[in-house]
Amino acid sequence: MTAPNRPQVKKCVLAYSGGLDTSVIIRWLIENYKCKVVAYTCDLGQGEDLKPLRKKAIATGASKIVIEDVREEFVRDYILNALKMDAVYEGKYPMATSLGRPLIAKKLCEVAVREGADAIAHGCTGKGNDQVRFEVVSMCLAPHLKCLAPVREWEMKTRDDEIEYARKHEIPVQATKAKPYSIDKNLYGCSIECGVLEDPWNAPPEDAFQDSISPSKAPNKPEEFVIGFEKGVPISLNGRRMKPLDVILKVAKLGNKHGVGRIDLVENRLVGIKSREVYEAPASTILIAAHRELENITLDRRTMHFKDSLIPLYSSLVYDGLWFTPLREALNAFADKTQERVTGEVRMRLYRGNATPVGRRSPYSLYSYELATYDAADKFDHTAAVGFIKIFGLPSAVQARVDAQAKKATGKGRK
Repeated sequence: MTAPNRPQVKKCVLAYSGGLDTSVIIRWLIENYKCKVVAYTCDLGQGEDLKPLRKKAIATGASKIVIEDVREEFVRDYILNALKMDAVYEGKYPMATSLGRPLIAKKLCEVAVREGADAIAHGCTGKGNDQVRFEVVSMCLAPHLKCLAPVREWEMKTRDDEIEYARKHEIPVQATKAKPYSIDKNLYGCSIECGVLEDPWNAPPEDAFQDSISPSKAPNKPEEFVIGFEKGVPISLNGRRMKPLDVILKVAKLGNKHGVGRIDLVENRLVGIKSREVYEAPASTILIAAHRELENITLDRRTMHFKDSLIPLYSSLVYDGLWFTPLREALNAFADKTQERVTGEVRMRLYRGNATPVGRRSPYSLYSYELATYDAADKFDHTAAVGFIKIFGLPSAVQARVDAQAKKATGKGRK
């Protein structure tokens, strides 16, 4: 029998990665909820062979496993929407994991309905952000489903306890007590936490990083390439047109080769604590830098500044799991409008951890050489500046005059 405080569940669909937490969860759900467990895995561009998970999930106790390739949908409906907004959380984190969670949760709900399940489950802890992302999406898209979070209720307190549980039940896992990192990876980036990273004074050890070379060991020669955009969407590399997915994958390889996209951040989690995370985000780092550079020459000043002011709000919505909300959708509708002329090319230079835009051009460029130059081709009307400054500075001049009169009349100045 299930514990009194646990809901009755007949069949549960588990978001299954094959990692430590979810491998243990399959067996734990069967033992504690006496329910059938359907494992669900989706390919978000983790860069690993998912076929072995079929055998592993069944051997661990799952009644079935569903594996889907959702990379195209991930890029089309999630990554590109974030890229158009230049979304980064707290100025550093491109939110690869945050963007992947609403898609996984959406698919999880769809599979649960299709399989006739009455619950979904995830492997998130009680102090993480992902629990909110999974459960809020479930509330929005499939409120009739129960949502189970075993890690929040089981007796195991540490990853070492989970490793011991896996050993006892002969569940194969990659995590070890010597290398206990929690890793979440997709085609837009990789997040790494736990182990020695939990002390923010410790520098990230090289064995924490999954794909990128250390900038100190990267090639001692810069590499340049051109990214083409159409209405804010990356559509070519060095003049060769390709799917946005393929652009992202190729840019990621280039970034890893040059040690680009390593991020070390103590961030503010939604649940109110600070957390130290390390990220590998070559594709997102490069693409956001290139996209913003193209916006620099195609967006007018007011539109660009207003759009920039929305980045923290938009990023918080994504980070907080509020993807399927009217405000997030409205902000992306605004972004789509701003991207109508964000078409052109940006030349990027990669060198030892840095991704630098060194060239930009667009048929919609607002940059005018004749207005910007200081040589003989200059056609800017310098005499117009006198009247412009008088009108522009008039409010300040009036305020200063009023303050001077008040000081003279009262003997007190404006503080």
